[in-house]
Amino acid sequence: MKGLLFGTAGTPISSKGDDSLSGIRRVKELGLGCMELEFVRGVKMGERTAQKVGEVAKQLDIMLSVHAPYYINLNALGETLFKSKERIMNSARVGQICGAKSVVIHAGFYQGGSRQAVYEKIKNELTDIREKLTTEGVGITLRVETMGRKWQFGSLEDVLDIAEVEDVLPCIDFSHLHALTGKYNSREEFASVLGKVEDKLGRFGLDNLHAHVSGIEYSDKGEKRHLIFAESDFNYRELAQALLDFDAGGMVICESPNLEGDALAMKREYDGIKNKH
Repeated sequence: MKGLLFGTAGTPISSKGDDSLSGIRRVKELGLGCMELEFVRGVKMGERTAQKVGEVAKQLDIMLSVHAPYYINLNALGETLFKSKERIMNSARVGQICGAKSVVIHAGFYQGGSRQAVYEKIKNELTDIREKLTTEGVGITLRVETMGRKWQFGSLEDVLDIAEVEDVLPCIDFSHLHALTGKYNSREEFASVLGKVEDKLGRFGLDNLHAHVSGIEYSDKGEKRHLIFAESDFNYRELAQALLDFDAGGMVICESPNLEGDALAMKREYDGIKNKH
């Protein structure tokens, strides 16, 4: 992994077309370094397109990740569970053809279950998914995202602990952490998150960070919706500072409504601080 890359969740708004290939080319033109392929409404990309996406990304030196469909619940039974696992595996299969580094997933819901019981269930299902993918020769990393609502599996503790499953790592959504607690919005608080990543996963976890950022509107129940940085209290400047303090590497994906605007704002902030030192 080459330093810290900044990019967009899906095709930039200013892209000529709304397809992934146009998006990757536009990311390159903007001077960004990565893009997350959004399979959030379903995995609709065919194998030939995926191969082409992989070729163009490699040629332009743009790092890719994939976001699996939103509707996944590994704390479920029957058809819901079966479909959830299929969605993750299909995202991983197509993601690997694209040359993506990882697949971000929303793992599930507590549904009134105890933390321990739900954790064990999701851990077992992820272990099963990983074993099946490994058998198929699909080695892409699965990343469980920190979530912005209390009833979702995805606290910071959840996503760090679940990394005990082989080839499963966290996706740290800093805006979700802020929305969930009202905290995690200063250099010190961001440092405490990165410190926990290092405690749990060592230097490897920091060198291979996968993060999401955006402005965010929230209530005491957690996340309401994504906003642009300028309309939110999310302190991306202090986050940029904390990421530099820890010499983090990997990908920072911007999910603000003005995708590339805020991705570039954060990159400029980060580069600005870096060049002062």
